[in-house]
Amino acid sequence: MPKKQKRPAKFKFLPFSAQQRRLMHWWRPGLMSANNDFVIADGAIRSGKTIACIIGFLTWSNEMFEGQSFILAGKTMGALKKNVIRPMMQILEAWGWPYDYIRSGTDARLEIGSNTYYLYGANTEAAQDALQGLTAAGAYLDEAALFPRSFIDQAIGRCSVDGWKVWMNCNPEGPHHYIREEFLLPEKQKEKRVYHLHFMMTDNLSLSKARREAYERSWSHGSVFYKRFVMGLWVAADGLIYQQFADNVKDYLITDKWLEENEIIYATIGVDFGGTKSAHSFTLTGFTRGYKQVVVLDEYYCKKRLNPKQLQDDFVDFVRRARLKYKVYEAYCDSAEQTLISGLEMACAQAHVSIDIKNAIKGPINDRIAFYNSLIAQGRWKVMKHCTHIIEAFEQAVYDEKKKNMDVRLDDGLMNVDSLDSTEYSTESVQDDILYIAA
Repeated sequence: MPKKQKRPAKFKFLPFSAQQRRLMHWWRPGLMSANNDFVIADGAIRSGKTIACIIGFLTWSNEMFEGQSFILAGKTMGALKKNVIRPMMQILEAWGWPYDYIRSGTDARLEIGSNTYYLYGANTEAAQDALQGLTAAGAYLDEAALFPRSFIDQAIGRCSVDGWKVWMNCNPEGPHHYIREEFLLPEKQKEKRVYHLHFMMTDNLSLSKARREAYERSWSHGSVFYKRFVMGLWVAADGLIYQQFADNVKDYLITDKWLEENEIIYATIGVDFGGTKSAHSFTLTGFTRGYKQVVVLDEYYCKKRLNPKQLQDDFVDFVRRARLKYKVYEAYCDSAEQTLISGLEMACAQAHVSIDIKNAIKGPINDRIAFYNSLIAQGRWKVMKHCTHIIEAFEQAVYDEKKKNMDVRLDDGLMNVDSLDSTEYSTESVQDDILYIAA
């Protein structure tokens, strides 16, 4: 007998702000705002956009349509399920609306009443292909600024049922981002019939003042991430990537004495493989209890050519050295080099060095940059003084001036992006868990 799916807990409704209520009800017949085809809710993080968008989309689609198909899309399928589907089902439980969640297969979907909501991840240009052939009455695009333009265009093109509407929410990106230039400029709002709602953290009444201040401390004032995530502005990224670290390097450097006073619970290794102009880089990163501190404990950096045997020997030595002091169970390696990864696995097995070697997640570079800027602003990132390559890499990292408004990190063969990559790989597995933990 198949195991019955566990039902989620009922959503606990708290008072909604005026801005949230506008987002929930803008579509209702008779309102001036209902004449629009699009709603875009942008602005600060944790400002209540998502919950209001979910409630509005659910009520609109079920009150205005029967027997229709809808698009639900997130940056990835995992992000969609976490950020949208789970709270959506909690809301349905609270309302007492019957639904079925078909979570696997090529047609993952929610069935609510007579309507069907198909689920999509939109993290690659090829993602749009999954929408081909669908006729939809509407779409909800969560974190839409992170989607490829092709997916947004395709989703809009699939909405052809009379009365269709497209719902988007997002945090701001650069000022020349597709969504801002094609939907949010005043002339575009009028031309495409876009209802724009800008959110600040104060629009989320369930967020306490203390919690709001903790989020505001997550990025240094004046940084591009503070302007985007706290102030909700579409601004360009330029200059030094880790300005606060570069201005105050000594504040983040530690010695063995610091480690004697702060226990490292466990550590992970990040591995970036070198090429013609790049270096092999390993980073050992440790975590104190509750992820209060993230600490670069050791590094390996070699820009000269190595044969596979030399690289394997150096990696085994690095792991052994790390395990003399810390609990190290995992290494995350650049997934583009599967042959080299297999070589490391074989070498560790032959040397009787037990470590789980995995592919690095390699999420968007800007997500990794935001993560480290947050830790730096909160004073929660430390680096051992002897890790000079990592210190220099973070101190000198800059945005590419030739690709302004694209948030591209300069990689010209001279900048040490290898140490940046290996360090980021070492923390990606826990990045989402600790990003918003207050200092």
